[in-house]
Amino acid sequence: MSDPAQQPQPKFDPAAAHMQRPKVRPLRGFPVEGQDQNGKKHQMLGLADARQISDRMVVTAPAVQVILPLLDGSRSIDEIITQVGRGLTREILEGLIAQLDDAGLLEGPVFQALLNKTRQEYDSSTVLPPAGTAQFADMIVQQANPNATDAEKAEQGPKKLRELFDAWMSEALKSAQKPSFDALPKAVVAPHLDYGRGWLNYAHTYGRMRVCDRPDRVVILGTNHFGMGTGVVGCDKGYESPLGVCEVDQHMVSQLRSVLGEKLFAHRYDHEREHSIELHIPWIQHVFGKDQMGRFPTVFGALVHDPAVNNGESYDGQGIALEPFVKALKQAIGSAPGRTLIVSSADLGHCGPAFGDQVPLAGDAPEADQARNQIVQNDLSMLEMIVKKQHSELVASMAWQQNPTRWCSTGNLVATLMTAEPSEVELLNYAATMDPQGMTMVTSASMVMR
Repeated sequence: MSDPAQQPQPKFDPAAAHMQRPKVRPLRGFPVEGQDQNGKKHQMLGLADARQISDRMVVTAPAVQVILPLLDGSRSIDEIITQVGRGLTREILEGLIAQLDDAGLLEGPVFQALLNKTRQEYDSSTVLPPAGTAQFADMIVQQANPNATDAEKAEQGPKKLRELFDAWMSEALKSAQKPSFDALPKAVVAPHLDYGRGWLNYAHTYGRMRVCDRPDRVVILGTNHFGMGTGVVGCDKGYESPLGVCEVDQHMVSQLRSVLGEKLFAHRYDHEREHSIELHIPWIQHVFGKDQMGRFPTVFGALVHDPAVNNGESYDGQGIALEPFVKALKQAIGSAPGRTLIVSSADLGHCGPAFGDQVPLAGDAPEADQARNQIVQNDLSMLEMIVKKQHSELVASMAWQQNPTRWCSTGNLVATLMTAEPSEVELLNYAATMDPQGMTMVTSASMVMR
């Protein structure tokens, strides 16, 4: 294998208009450990696509952080160099721009080609293929057999995934006073954390529905982590996992389209790489199984924006607002035959230095203990509003406090509460997961709405 350092570097094209006035796309930055020619390690900056259209990464010097905000398409190369100063040369800047362009991180033909390919692939199928769930199933097969072939992973993955789900549900509910619901609830809340960190609350929620009546359809309301939609974004496709396919609920799609129009599906491509709905599919398939026709419950998925940002309207006024979506969703569910279960796919707080906080959360230091307690108390006070069905107060509080612990799923929690109109909401379990260094702490909950 050739050394990446010896590969040809991307070339700056002075004739390309998009390079002369470069506009960088939404990026995600993260630390990367580098090494110089003498083997000395040093910190570098990794840049990746926040929208996940491109899977390429650019590794560069941390000092580039002062340049990136100026790459907004309004400045020429010379203007950027003059404004930054600090020894920035044309050669350095042109090299950076060429790298960003080559990786699809700059607005231009390379990115547009990637975007077109993504959209073509999305529209060519009636079902979204598995991503994270398939990788997880492969991983648990490899844990037992590091030399497993692709065929062995495909064959053994579903069985091992089911066995693991059963073990998690048994562990989560072994001491529960009520390990099952008396009847299928109107709605439930479970996380969209990766299974390794979120299994406890997935199990608390889905484990209690193993003996319930089977729903005919499941409406999953998720969070738009990477997409371009500014309001509610619907999905007109089914979902596949290692356990099989949940077909799209055509009744829901038809009814919502007739009321809200194509605007609801304009940014349907946001679902291509979104995990907050996919992660629930195998749980639904495992717990509820197939009907007499050999079909899993049908599914309709939608991503809900944060209503605390613009009082429920879409962020730019162009997308589907919260209230019209909820009204249309209630009508669609009301006209649908059979039983409907709503799933709020919700993570809560995202705290720690990795998210911009100043205090590391690990250890016994008083400031770490105080920070952890503040996170938990904030979460529990917000969850209490959901239990009391005070969705308006929740949105107002999040807006006033500017979402201090960075809840990412206020939108789908509120939409679920408004749509289900439950007579009772119960918090089943609350959990926080943190890395050993205390850099990241993510919280989640298991809830039921009857």
